[in-house]
Amino acid sequence: MGRSIGSVRQGVNEIARRWERAGRALRREEQPYAIRLAEMARAHTGEGFYAFDDPLEAAVFSVFIELVKERDVDP
Repeated sequence: MGRSIGSVRQGVNEIARRWERAGRALRREEQPYAIRLAEMARAHTGEGFYAFDDPLEAAVFSVFIELVKERDVDP
């Protein structure tokens, strides 16, 4: 029998795909930001797989990590 519950990694990827679809409803100049958020969500799926049971929590944590990194790089 196969798995009936998807992994956290699969869940994060599905969330990122939904965020990309939702981004298409935004104004054209805001669409790249939705794509960037989806990329940020996927950036740490490996770590999130081990640390979280909830895909949304893993996705948001990944986005927060990426935002903090960007803030610390920019003067």
